[in-house]
Amino acid sequence: MTTFTAVENISRRNVLKLFGAVGGGLVLGSTSLAWSPMALAQDKQALMNLFVAIGEDDKVYLTCHRSEMGQGIRTGIPQILADELEADWDKIVVVQGLGDKAYGDQNTDGSRSIRKQYKKMRQMGAMARTMLEQAAADKWKVPLTEVYAKQSRVHHKGSSKSLRFGELAVAASAIKVPDIETLTFKPDSEFNFIGKPKTIVDMDDILAGTAMFGYDINVDGMVYASITRPPVLGSDVATLDDSAARKVAGVLDIIQLPVPKGAPLFQALGGVAVIASNTWSAMEGRKALKITWTKSVNDSHDTTQYLADLVERVKQPGKVMRQLGASVDSWPAESTINAVYTVPYLTHAMMEPPVATASVTADGCEIWASTQTPQSTQQNVAGVLGLAEDKVKVNVTLLGGGFGRKSKPDFSVEAAMLSQKLNKPVKVSWTREDEIQNGYYHAISAQFYQAKLDKNNQPQAMLARTGFPSISSTFAEGVDLPSAGELDLGFVDVPLALPQIQLEAVKATAHTRIGWMRSVCNIQHAFGIGSFMDELAVKANKPCLQMWREMLGEARKETLADQGFEYGNYGETLEDHPIDVGRYHNVLDIMEAKLVKQAPLLKNQGWGFAIHRSFTTYVAVATLVEVKDNNLKVLKSIAAIDAGLVVNPDRLKSQTEGAIIFGLSLAMMGEISFKDGQVQQSNFHDYPLLRLPQTPDIEVIHIQSTANPAGVGEPGVPPVAPSLTNAIFAATGKRYRDLPLNKVLSV
Repeated sequence: MTTFTAVENISRRNVLKLFGAVGGGLVLGSTSLAWSPMALAQDKQALMNLFVAIGEDDKVYLTCHRSEMGQGIRTGIPQILADELEADWDKIVVVQGLGDKAYGDQNTDGSRSIRKQYKKMRQMGAMARTMLEQAAADKWKVPLTEVYAKQSRVHHKGSSKSLRFGELAVAASAIKVPDIETLTFKPDSEFNFIGKPKTIVDMDDILAGTAMFGYDINVDGMVYASITRPPVLGSDVATLDDSAARKVAGVLDIIQLPVPKGAPLFQALGGVAVIASNTWSAMEGRKALKITWTKSVNDSHDTTQYLADLVERVKQPGKVMRQLGASVDSWPAESTINAVYTVPYLTHAMMEPPVATASVTADGCEIWASTQTPQSTQQNVAGVLGLAEDKVKVNVTLLGGGFGRKSKPDFSVEAAMLSQKLNKPVKVSWTREDEIQNGYYHAISAQFYQAKLDKNNQPQAMLARTGFPSISSTFAEGVDLPSAGELDLGFVDVPLALPQIQLEAVKATAHTRIGWMRSVCNIQHAFGIGSFMDELAVKANKPCLQMWREMLGEARKETLADQGFEYGNYGETLEDHPIDVGRYHNVLDIMEAKLVKQAPLLKNQGWGFAIHRSFTTYVAVATLVEVKDNNLKVLKSIAAIDAGLVVNPDRLKSQTEGAIIFGLSLAMMGEISFKDGQVQQSNFHDYPLLRLPQTPDIEVIHIQSTANPAGVGEPGVPPVAPSLTNAIFAATGKRYRDLPLNKVLSV
């Protein structure tokens, strides 16, 4: 299979030039498929969404408009297109889409690429196939019903006649694009690629070291920048002595960047940039800078005190966000059980830190970036440069991980600002220290849970409060309550079958940039409810799985109706992606059947369990630990995942394995702490990730489902932490409610 590297981009306007090289062909743009009302209203070219192109040499060019960061989307999107197109996989060329509103939403986050694109990509493939079939029917002068496509050829049912896609491409390109309503789609039983494991299309290039990531970009005449950013959000340069830095060999210039006012948004943080002829000189020059910084309103931020205050706040009444049944005033202490759970600030720690190269000329700006959001990059770069958005071209490279950090284009904005000032291409490379100390952090949080129990210690009602600085504070000043979109994530949407539920939020002021990270607020909310459910089970003297069954109640489609909260459901309708308690039960049953087959426990060992729905996917995680002399060893992790129809099962397995490792890293060792407004961690020595000796045996159970495709990249993370702490309790009798665990255990 031939593939373009991530930087060999072909724009919608240049694709005709490509086919000029092979003598012509079919370029398919959908004139009946509008990707979003907003895109249609803003850009009439939204009607020309280019995803399929065919050359006379039979090559099939399939455009992937999402960003590849290891999740396999540059394979998944072509699998859908090629299947409905009836293309020969060996003839496919994957084209990386540029940042362009014509594609509709290009944000590669929220575990939504397949979930949102599955039906649309099938439509695009079916359109192209229908046009090729019509071209063949016209040539043979037979009805369309007598022809069919298969393996990049169109065949005649009544004879042995067939034509290659390449032979039909020019004629097909003159045929009117069919309306969606007239299309026919393959039955699932005839899928060639959808639902089948596929090695990612970039694998050979990655293994050979020829794949192009953000750090691999090299533009003629470019210079390199390393930036010292303010150590406290809102501070600015007070004094600067750059005399020593300018003497470092290779250093070309020193440029001070302005500190933006107001909410952080996706603006550059400001600071001092060292420009050099190579990366090493830029970093060495940066070390020689002598800078003092101005005061900031965030100078006093101290996580120890902040978390202590937040814990006290969640113990007091907050703003009611969802209520079922009577209002909770107070319950007698002897009839309740309660607990508080905390999670610290966290950061993404992807292997490739942010990097972007920009070239600003009189004609506009061209960006090469490892970005999850090319359109946001285009918009923000255009804004800071004073350009029209169509004057900013965004090339998407492969990403060495993202986890949500590369959805924020501040690093591309930095490169564009410096290129404009220097009138030459500039590459801005963040170091690991930059990434850890100047990120968009997952919010520090505290949660309070309380349940009213009957005489048999069975829960009859529940009260819960959550408190954390909101992501919305990054976009507007003065925000101190979580948004509905954050409370949607594992807090208001747990479908407990209790007659009385009251869910509240408390205020929390932001003192740093808050952003989304892999699974977002599900991280803390799953830890809270997953831990508390285990505590309820212990109190009632029953297995945690059984407590979940009883608390979820009978199989049903939960709507959360008439409970004072409009649920966002990850941007999906409840008709297409219901909160299906029956699917919860099925995952519970499958996990229970798996656990009864496990070997008997040895001394100091214990299993822990948690289940969570996020990004419309249902995941249960069971963790086996051993704790000896305060040393924690995670022995095994089993995940059972129901993600609806899965396009590439190989990616489901790898993404879930990665989610478990990610979740264990956070639960065991993840912590960003602030003192005097500054991040205290700097690299992997004090913000460690799971090492091989710490990694358990991992088993992933893929639950086959005919439900609509759901998320895969993020849903495996949330149940990991509670399953781990529940396992530790099973092994030791000690309950840990505060993360990370390396504060109390040797990991």
